[in-house]
Amino acid sequence: MIPTDVDLWVFAYGSLMWRPGFAFVEQSPATVDGYHRALCIASHRHRGTPERPGLVLGLDEGGSCQGIAFRVDAAHVPGTLAYLRERELVTHVYRETLLPTRLDGDRTVQALAYVVDQEHPQYVGLLPPEETLARVRCSVGAAGPNPDYVLNTVRELERLGVTDPTLAWLASALTLSTDE
Repeated sequence: MIPTDVDLWVFAYGSLMWRPGFAFVEQSPATVDGYHRALCIASHRHRGTPERPGLVLGLDEGGSCQGIAFRVDAAHVPGTLAYLRERELVTHVYRETLLPTRLDGDRTVQALAYVVDQEHPQYVGLLPPEETLARVRCSVGAAGPNPDYVLNTVRELERLGVTDPTLAWLASALTLSTDE
């Protein structure tokens, strides 16, 4: 149960970093241990279609993940939760989870995070790099082209000083393919 009468921290590791879509009063670079960022979800709506699914990020088990934590004022928590649930729980491939999240300066808070459900049919796990590239390169969904999703995420990670080798390789390959 997510409390709605106190401020809420939200951990962002993908598109929420560069397009949160909700009001917040504070943000901080943040790290979650025990999970990593992975293009492990087949997207049939936002970044692909059922006929040509794209790939989107999930917070998957193992490792650690650097992103951004946003603090939402208690007065805006109910509306923010409604918005996030409509955006993130469309097919229920994510589980809403409160995770210990280390903020810049080593303060730890409980933050809402969207963790991938490995039992969900949209969970594809780790795909070979060339298959990942092929799926991302040619997929478009209601939220736009799949390459834009990856490139925007990489730009935001770079802004934070975070390198994700898999996403950096993918962004480079996508950029090369558009330059040709």
